[in-house]
Amino acid sequence: MAEAIALEMEQDPSVFVLGEDIGKYGGIFGSTQGLIDKFGQERVLDTPISETAFIGAAIGAAAEGMRPIAELMFVDFFGVCMDQIYNHMAKIPYMSGGNVRLPMVLMTAVGGGYNDAAQHSQTLYATFGHMPGMKVVAPSTPYDLKGMMISAIRDDNPVLFMFHKSLQGLGWMEQLDVAVDHVPEESYTVPLDKAKVVREGSDVTIVGIQMMTHYAVEAAEKLSKEDGIEAEVIDLRSVAPIDKKTILSSIKKTRRLVVVDEDYLSYGMTAEVAAIAAEEALYDLEAPVRRIAVPDVPIPYSRPLEDFVIPGPEKIYQQVKKLMDEE
Repeated sequence: MAEAIALEMEQDPSVFVLGEDIGKYGGIFGSTQGLIDKFGQERVLDTPISETAFIGAAIGAAAEGMRPIAELMFVDFFGVCMDQIYNHMAKIPYMSGGNVRLPMVLMTAVGGGYNDAAQHSQTLYATFGHMPGMKVVAPSTPYDLKGMMISAIRDDNPVLFMFHKSLQGLGWMEQLDVAVDHVPEESYTVPLDKAKVVREGSDVTIVGIQMMTHYAVEAAEKLSKEDGIEAEVIDLRSVAPIDKKTILSSIKKTRRLVVVDEDYLSYGMTAEVAAIAAEEALYDLEAPVRRIAVPDVPIPYSRPLEDFVIPGPEKIYQQVKKLMDEE
């Protein structure tokens, strides 16, 4: 992510970064590591703890033709700056009749899995995907992370860029194999509106995002090995706009759908994907859609309780197997 930002800062002087601990510290999740040494304090701005102020500053800078990247340290902190995000960042281009563009990126850390409790462990994909006016993306791999960040910086629309803490590969967090991959040094782009089939299958479609994509692949491998069930896994990548075409094409092939999310169950991404299936592929389905998500409770601090509420590979495996066995 820091490499992607650096590449864009090198070729476009209007790109700059601001946020809490993004300078000398390099971002608490490494998102801006090394940038201040390369570009200096005028283009990598450490801000006071006032999300309303610096996100508002980014909106104003974008309206004047710059391309700011602001970091909201945890997505959970959206409450103190929601007016700037929902009523300004998302709406100004529309309310100006398209006369004011806001080419800005608001990046933020999401996800649980390391016992940081109710105020630091949410994903809130649906909270932001629900609001028109912003693109909302959530890459799952290092390759997509870099390419989608470059695409987001170049986009003339406001983009909310969600990166998952567990996939950052930081030394003070448990290292996950899926957080490590080859990423080209040169600049490249990945589209902000396309889902990706990460595993081909013929029996059931599993739609996930970020950690749930990786857990779905793990469950799919177990289903194949132990039960002869071939699951197709889709990495959604973009919450808004959502790629209906890829989802519907897979449903027509497998005729079964399971949606898994690290967000809350009610009114979330699982409900949206299920509604797409019901409205546009109902007669292609041979079984009811299954949804797997966080129950409607705050994320617990306790490790056993957190493991219980956040879906994992075993829960996905059991739910898919149950769906197949009930037919």
